Amino acid sequence: MKRFSFLVASFLGILTYVILSLVGGKDGLWSETQLNEQKQILSMHTAEIQKINDELSLECIALQKDKDVIASYAKRLGYVGENEKLVKITGLQAAPVTLYNPGTVLKRQPVFYISEWVCKACALVVFFLAFMIFLLWDVSHGMENPDTVKVEVVKGIPIYDLPQV
Repeated sequence: MKRFSFLVASFLGILTYVILSLVGGKDGLWSETQLNEQKQILSMHTAEIQKINDELSLECIALQKDKDVIASYAKRLGYVGENEKLVKITGLQAAPVTLYNPGTVLKRQPVFYISEWVCKACALVVFFLAFMIFLLWDVSHGMENPDTVKVEVVKGIPIYDLPQV
């Protein structure tokens, strides 16, 4: 019975270690979900920055090639072309200047996980607890080791049938 108890306790300890490592270990499910969340946040910020980059690229190309866009920017700055007159009206607000948000700095967040030695320590504790429970169970139910052979001892004076000389 001791061998069976030892094997079952070993199995429970190993199972505990495997489950803890799979769920909460360094490469486990918990850390993977944290990394996926960080990946989604980075993807969203990358998409926003790419959108700003596209808008600025279009604006740059328009400023380089389209004379009407160049003229409108010059008028905003107060320049006047030939044969044009500038009329300033007080009380009207100027056109709002477009400010682009360059985004925020994102730092890599630490990933939380159960360390390897904690998984191993929990597995050893489960092994010893299970082995002690099985051992106490065997002792309380009077089960002995099947490896030991019971020898009956006869009490009293042994009598031998020996031939008389």
